Amino acid sequence: MLGLLLTYGALCGAANALECSSSVIQSALSSSASVNFAYPVEANETFQVPRGDTGYPTNPVGLPALCAVSVQVQSVGNTTFGFGLFLPSDWNGRFLAVGNGGFAGGINWIDMAPGSRYGFATMSTDTGHNSSSFDGTWAYNQPEKVENWGHLAMHGSVVAAKNITASFYQKEISYNYYSGCSTGGRQGLKEAEYYPEDFDGILAGAPAWWTSHLQPWTTKVALYNLPLSADYHIPSTLFPTIAAEVQKQCDPQDGLKDNIVSDPQGCNFRPEELLCASNVTNTTTSGCLTSPQLDTLNKFYTDSIGENQTFAFTHLYLGSEPQWLLLSEDKPIPLGPDYIKYFLGLGPDWNFYDYNEDIQRLADELDPGNATVGFDLSAYHAKGGKILSYHGMADGLIPAGSSPYYYNHVICTLQPRGISVDEFYRFFFVPGMQHCAGTAANVNAPWYFAGANQAIDLGDTVYGVPGFRDEKHDALLAMVAWVENGTAPEHIIGTKYVNDTTQAEVLRQRPLCMYPKQAKYTGNGDVDEASSWKCELLY
Repeated sequence: MLGLLLTYGALCGAANALECSSSVIQSALSSSASVNFAYPVEANETFQVPRGDTGYPTNPVGLPALCAVSVQVQSVGNTTFGFGLFLPSDWNGRFLAVGNGGFAGGINWIDMAPGSRYGFATMSTDTGHNSSSFDGTWAYNQPEKVENWGHLAMHGSVVAAKNITASFYQKEISYNYYSGCSTGGRQGLKEAEYYPEDFDGILAGAPAWWTSHLQPWTTKVALYNLPLSADYHIPSTLFPTIAAEVQKQCDPQDGLKDNIVSDPQGCNFRPEELLCASNVTNTTTSGCLTSPQLDTLNKFYTDSIGENQTFAFTHLYLGSEPQWLLLSEDKPIPLGPDYIKYFLGLGPDWNFYDYNEDIQRLADELDPGNATVGFDLSAYHAKGGKILSYHGMADGLIPAGSSPYYYNHVICTLQPRGISVDEFYRFFFVPGMQHCAGTAANVNAPWYFAGANQAIDLGDTVYGVPGFRDEKHDALLAMVAWVENGTAPEHIIGTKYVNDTTQAEVLRQRPLCMYPKQAKYTGNGDVDEASSWKCELLY
C-alpha cells in the first residue's frame, strides 16, 4: 500500500512547479478567510511554530519539502478560527486532517508532520482559540467559541483547506482522510455525524465522544479519593502496589502470563488480597490497603450511576492503574472542574467539593458546543464513509469501556434500519495501551500501529511503522486500503519496539482484533510473533 502511495505521489508531485505564496493561497479562499502566511520549507528543514501557539509549541523537524500555510477564517458572532496546512512537494493526491487534544487551542503542527511524510496534504485546526489542553478558562461566557471547539472550526477548516489543496496542485483530491485521538477522536466521530461529506475515512482513537458525561465524571471520580486527609484516601504511592496485584491476578486469567492484562472485563479480581493485616499501622510503607481504602478502590472499578439509577459513565478498567492521573492529586485535574466552571457557566469560584447530580443534569441540558456525538451515523454510512476506531485497555484518562458503549449504541440505532455497522465502522481494543499511545514499563504491550499522535512518541521524524509500512501493521494505511480497495481490516498488528525506539529491534507483535473478538495464543510458536495468535470470540 505504501508503494501505491509513493507511486501516486511521484505522478502527482507537481507542487515544485507551483508558487507557494500568500497571494496564490488567498486566491483559493472566500472573502471570509485570509492568509496569515504561506512559504516553502525545504527538505529536511525545521518548521518554526509561530509564537503564541500554546497548545502545540513543538517545532516539527526533518520535514519533506513542502509549502507551509496558515489561514484565519471568520466564524459565528465575532469569532474566528485558524488552521495550518502542509502541502508536500511529493503529493500522493490525498488530504488528511489531524485532531486536537483536551481543551487545547492552537494548530497541531507536530502531528501534521507524519502525514506530510506519507505524502498527504495535511491540515490541523486551532479550534478557534489558543490554550493548553487542560485550560478551559477561554470558554467562560463564550458560547460561540465553544461551538467552534465543538465542531464548527474543524468542519470550516476542512472545507477551506481542501479548496486550497485542489487549487495549489491544480488537481482534485482523490480521497479525504482524518486521524485523531481523545478530543481528536471525538472530532472525527462528530464529523461523521454532522458533516458526512468531509471525509472518506476516519481514524478515531480513544474518542472523548460523550463530553457532557466524561467531564463531570472526571470530577466525580477524583472526589472518590478526596480529601487527602480522609481515611478512605488511597495515596498515589500505593497505585503501583494495586497495579502489581491486578497484574498478578488478571494476567494469567486471560490465558497467557505475559504481563499484559488482555481481558480486564473477564478478570475475576479479588481486591481483598490487598487488605492490611490487623497489626499494620502505616499502609503507605507496608504496601497494603485498609477496609475504607478498599471501598474507594471498588468505586474506581464500578460504573458511575446517577439519579434514578441511570447509567452516567463507565469505570476505569483493571490494568489502567499506572496512568491514574485523575486520582493522584489534591484536586481533580482541570478537565473536570474547568468544564463545569467555564463551559457550564458556574464561574471561576465554583468549588469542586460542591459537585452533585445537578451538574450532570445541567451538562445534559446544555451540551456546550454540541460537542457530544450522537449514535445516528446513517448519513455517513449512506455516503460510503469508513470509520476505524480503537481504544487502549489501560487508558487511565478516558475509560476504555466508553468506546464499546458508543459502538454498541450505534449498532442498536442502525441495525434495526437494516444497516450492518461492520460494513463501515469497526472498533479495536488495544490490550495494555494507555491513553492514545504507550504502555507501562513492565507491561511492554504492542501498542504502536501508526495511530493518531503515536509517531512522535517514537522519534521526531518517524511516520508509519518502520520496517512494516503496510496496511497490516499501519492503521492509517489500513484505512486507505479499506476506503480505496474495499479491504476491510479484521485485525491490525501492533508493534512494540525495544525501548520504544525504531532504532532498536522489535520486542513483540500481536494482532489487535476487531471487537468483540479477542486475540488468543494458539499454543504454538513464539508468543511474541503475531502469527502465533488468532482473533476469536470468547462467548
